[in-house]
Amino acid sequence: MENTKCTCGHNNPVGTLLCENCGRPLDKDAEGIKQGELNMRYEGAARRSQTYKKTLIDRIWNFFSSVKVAVILILITLVASIVGTIFPQERYVPAANKEAWYEQQYGVWGEVYYKLGLGDMYASWWYVTLLALIGISLVICSLDRVVPLYKALKNQRVKKDVAFIDKQRVAASRHISDGEEETVLRRLTEKLSEKRYNVRRDGNALLAEKGRISRWGPYINHIGLIIFLLGTLMRLIPGWYLDEYVWLREGETADLPGTDYALKNEQAIIKFYDPEEAPESQNLEGQIVEQYETHVVLYKKDEQDGGLEEIKSDVILVNHPLKHEDLLVYQSGFQQSQPVSLKLTLNDNASGKTIGTFDVNLDDPQPTYTFDNGIKVEILEYYPDFALEDNKPTTRSNNPNRPAFVFNVVTPEKPEGEKSWVISGLNLDELSENNRYDIALADIEMVNVSGLMVRMDKSLPIIFTGAGIFMVGVVIGFYWQHRRVWVGIQDRTLHFGAHTNKNWFGLKKELRDVADVVGLDIPDKPST
Repeated sequence: MENTKCTCGHNNPVGTLLCENCGRPLDKDAEGIKQGELNMRYEGAARRSQTYKKTLIDRIWNFFSSVKVAVILILITLVASIVGTIFPQERYVPAANKEAWYEQQYGVWGEVYYKLGLGDMYASWWYVTLLALIGISLVICSLDRVVPLYKALKNQRVKKDVAFIDKQRVAASRHISDGEEETVLRRLTEKLSEKRYNVRRDGNALLAEKGRISRWGPYINHIGLIIFLLGTLMRLIPGWYLDEYVWLREGETADLPGTDYALKNEQAIIKFYDPEEAPESQNLEGQIVEQYETHVVLYKKDEQDGGLEEIKSDVILVNHPLKHEDLLVYQSGFQQSQPVSLKLTLNDNASGKTIGTFDVNLDDPQPTYTFDNGIKVEILEYYPDFALEDNKPTTRSNNPNRPAFVFNVVTPEKPEGEKSWVISGLNLDELSENNRYDIALADIEMVNVSGLMVRMDKSLPIIFTGAGIFMVGVVIGFYWQHRRVWVGIQDRTLHFGAHTNKNWFGLKKELRDVADVVGLDIPDKPST
């Protein structure tokens, strides 16, 4: 590629809009550019996306350097994020059969929602890809603009072509007499210094500047967003992020999913306000809950022998989680008096005698229970949370909220057995009135169950760092303005021009006070 040469003799890279040396417009129709229409974006420097367009890398760079592409990617991600909130995500679905739950709760739309993968959208490959593409776009957009801008601002020359000065949006000029140059430049230097401008002089030219940091605000925003996105994507690394929900019964020890820890629920307690001490604002009938608490023991699992090493004991309260390193366990739910086991009796209707009793663990029932006289009770079917769908038995979840069994009583006289139904809360004597053997509920063991939210997020420091950097960029971009003033004297004419990246009204107001000291009049609108 050949360089674009300015009339001042400086060779500029292809794609440069304003001469790097004197600022003169390099457009063929430069004379037709009106005051205020000078392209000062990125100081007229050549951007890579506008210069190189031949190779595949160039095309990829040019694609992601487009602000329109970045906006479209963000809008697509925003719409997808909204769609993901229409129905609950799978992790919050209280059922083993997720697809059936969506269909049962939301009909055909729930079925479509699940089959499209929207139930686990935020961890899906395409959603993660969208976030990655936004990050790539932010990086390339920033580099494509900040590099030429930094070079242009770092290498600013004091002397500028009068065409550059006169075509600024804020500009004025007047004739000066012989010997007045030094006085005019001295007065302008003093007044601009009072306004906290950094003033540089080169012969009969001045460059006054302040607030350059404002130009870096948007790019600091981009850095913060990129770090924020990296932190979000790091949640996909195994062991970095965990958000699980477990139900733990009193006396039960269970592994915490996604960790090498186990937790034992020693006691789950629900406390109620004394009727005389209840808050007046709680104008409710019945008992008012004061606090939920769970007494737990945290264990570390041994990878070799699977043993458990006690780490700590603690009491988990609402808003006071168990904390250990990066692990947090919150009190999030409570179920009072939930069944954990049933004591059943086997009765012989012919003799009217009780053959014996057996205990059924509702979490892990035995397949067969054998009595001393050789009679066996087999569990053919078990529905922890019994329900009927299309007149067929099913279970809503794996939690024993309404346990139901189909038993088969096998005796030496009747080896094929006879079936009996036992459903919590229902009297089914009519179904088994012709059976010789009857299975009846003798007792039920109830325990409290704690719903615990298990969380781990090692990416939070990275996410907060990104958010903090982003806010710094917002403050810099909003509360500072990059203001520059160029002054040049040529052919006994004083040329005065100024530019800012925002708040033109404030710039004009400030510079009218400066221009008055040398008899310049700054118009309200650019001349045409």
